[in-house]
Amino acid sequence: MTVIDHRRPGYLADTHTGLPIPTEPVFTSAEDERRHRKQRLAAALRIFGKLGYGEGISGHISVRDPENLDQFWVNPFGVSFNRVTVRDLICVDDQGRVVAGRHPVNPSAFAIHSQIHQLRPDATAAAHGHTAHSRALGALGRLLEPIDQESAAFYRNQVLFDRYDGPSVAVEQGRAMAEALGDRRAILLRHHGLITVGGSVDEAVHWFVTYDGCAQVQLLAAAAGQLGRFTDEQAEAARDGFGDAQLGWFSFQVLWDDIVHEQPDLLDE
Repeated sequence: MTVIDHRRPGYLADTHTGLPIPTEPVFTSAEDERRHRKQRLAAALRIFGKLGYGEGISGHISVRDPENLDQFWVNPFGVSFNRVTVRDLICVDDQGRVVAGRHPVNPSAFAIHSQIHQLRPDATAAAHGHTAHSRALGALGRLLEPIDQESAAFYRNQVLFDRYDGPSVAVEQGRAMAEALGDRRAILLRHHGLITVGGSVDEAVHWFVTYDGCAQVQLLAAAAGQLGRFTDEQAEAARDGFGDAQLGWFSFQVLWDDIVHEQPDLLDE
């Protein structure tokens, strides 16, 4: 009788999905990990540009520095998502000072991301954008309904921020958002946009792209008729698979491969 060995190889991650997903890379030096994070950040910004998430000077993605934990890397103020390279990224400390890089910081980026990184030690990265679908959903004051597998990734893992005090340039505004986010992975800002977080740039950006796509599906479905919603049991089952953090990280790798192949200049240092 043939015995099939179902033990998972050491290079694969243990996930709810049971899929052959590799583990995230482990680095032997902070310098190597910093370079990896910056490359992923530059790629994520180009992906935002490719998907049409740009809205003038608005929108930013950040990742915590692996060595100086009170600092984070972020896209610079006034540089298009479509043109950002690794060389353009800036590092900002917890006082809003640019400690590495040649560009200024977007005041909104500091106000929001500094507070999320302070309150969420597990949030290595955060993504924020003013996308059409997230703004439309926020204008309705509605969160994602669990109407399909993808939207179930956010089932009981999102919150609506119903407060608006003008452009988010004050640390107090960012603090309020970070406190409202709590331990969830997504916060929909009414009259503003969307923020998602994750244990890596890869994960945070995957959740952002997925959330915006789910918002589009929900808006289309609601405009056509009555939404067909999962039961709680179905939503939880779908969330265990599609909401798996390691799956979120791995899903970004496809986007990474595509954008680096199409736009290799993003890696310029």
